[in-house]
Amino acid sequence: MKYRLVIFDFDGTLANSFPFFLGALDELAERHGFRKIAPERVDRLRHLTARQMLDHVGLPMWKLPLVARSFMTLMNKGAGAITLFDGVGEMLAHLARAGVTLAIVTANSRENVHRVLGPDNVRLIEHFECGASIFGKHSRIGKVLGSSAIPAREAIYIGDQTTDAEAARREGVAFGAVSWGYGAIEALQSLTPDELFERVRAIGRIAGSRT
Repeated sequence: MKYRLVIFDFDGTLANSFPFFLGALDELAERHGFRKIAPERVDRLRHLTARQMLDHVGLPMWKLPLVARSFMTLMNKGAGAITLFDGVGEMLAHLARAGVTLAIVTANSRENVHRVLGPDNVRLIEHFECGASIFGKHSRIGKVLGSSAIPAREAIYIGDQTTDAEAARREGVAFGAVSWGYGAIEALQSLTPDELFERVRAIGRIAGSRT
């Protein structure tokens, strides 16, 4: 088995929260004083890095934790409208049955993650590191490596944004890019991910037999 530890990002990787995020953007922009994003520009902006996106909307770095907390609060209220991507439950169960250790490192809150995952999927995850800064996920990945006692060379972080790739590389773990998340797959491919997953089911190949 190439990877004994699979660490997942949550939003855009396991949870289909991007439509909810777009719906909340105007409220967040008004509350925190950054520029709104016109609907016709959304697809183009998915090709930007997180730092480029912050510059584009005029959001200073110091405000980012405030905006993140506001988004998590809104998501908590509307979590019933957010679902997992098709096949996530089956994929997680397949990996767990094969003996893969599963973890989640995310900027979202533990409460939101548990609510969207549901109890059956929560039981499959051995390590949760929630509430991370989008630019601080590497340290949370390091915590998972330490608590799992699995070396970085046998771990992979699977995510949907360039910051996920940066975090994985800083901790020396492989990076797996998904094609269905917040970031455009072309932007992720430019970072030469170790694995590229074009559908949820394909992640199961980590444990063999599912493509």
